[in-house]
Amino acid sequence: MHPIEHLRYVARATGADPVSLVNETAQALRGLRSEPAGLVLAARRIVERHPTCAPLWWLCASVLAAAEPFEKARELSNLMDADATTNHLVDALPADATVCIVGWNPTALEAIARRGDCRAIIVDSFGTGDAAVNALARLDIDVQGVTLEHAAIGVQMSDVVIIDALGCGGTEVLSIGGSHAVAALAYCNNLPAWTVTRLGTRLPIELWNAMKLANRDSNAPWRSDVDVIPRQLLGRFIGPTGISEVDVNNAQNTAQNFVGECPASTEMLVRSAM
Repeated sequence: MHPIEHLRYVARATGADPVSLVNETAQALRGLRSEPAGLVLAARRIVERHPTCAPLWWLCASVLAAAEPFEKARELSNLMDADATTNHLVDALPADATVCIVGWNPTALEAIARRGDCRAIIVDSFGTGDAAVNALARLDIDVQGVTLEHAAIGVQMSDVVIIDALGCGGTEVLSIGGSHAVAALAYCNNLPAWTVTRLGTRLPIELWNAMKLANRDSNAPWRSDVDVIPRQLLGRFIGPTGISEVDVNNAQNTAQNFVGECPASTEMLVRSAM
């Protein structure tokens, strides 16, 4: 397949998980070795088509800043395959726990399936809850789907809430719609609210602001399919290096210590002409 056609295929892909998107994009970018001038435009178009996938922003920003961009793309693809976030989540889940998640949360779903001893309550988000319920039910996992209107009951019946981070900034997390409400309910119920931050989700402030702007209309944020959650509601982050706690009483210090996982390659933020 010609690299441009490969990039178009990735851009049109819907419903793919971040690992698959990063690997396919990395392969397509490596195909531009004979046309390196197309890298910047390709990076812009990919993040425009998949604005909610922070690992794609991470991949593209890192490739554009690299001295050897095509080798960097290969390296990052291998790192994504080796991401240990799910392993850390599997180890952290309490035995026989009831876990509440929102919509299609691929990392939490895999962890619950691998554990086998956990029960799941899945709060629907724009119709993605049914697919998550069906995926676990096929594995004979005890699972129950609830509407967002009944999220309070689902949270009260759970031992832990797991939020899937689509992207992270210094003081906020982007997640699927309904996650802010569920995180707030967990906070009010003194229930642990964990956030899964897969490799590539922690962006520098320049890219984080661009990602947030691309996904939310500040004048009508209720029209968005995603939520922006303040970190104060989230007590534990689980990522590639393990578990880190959030000091909810010192949000400013948390923001100062936050480090993005990629360079702030602002050239990819210019809107492409096509």
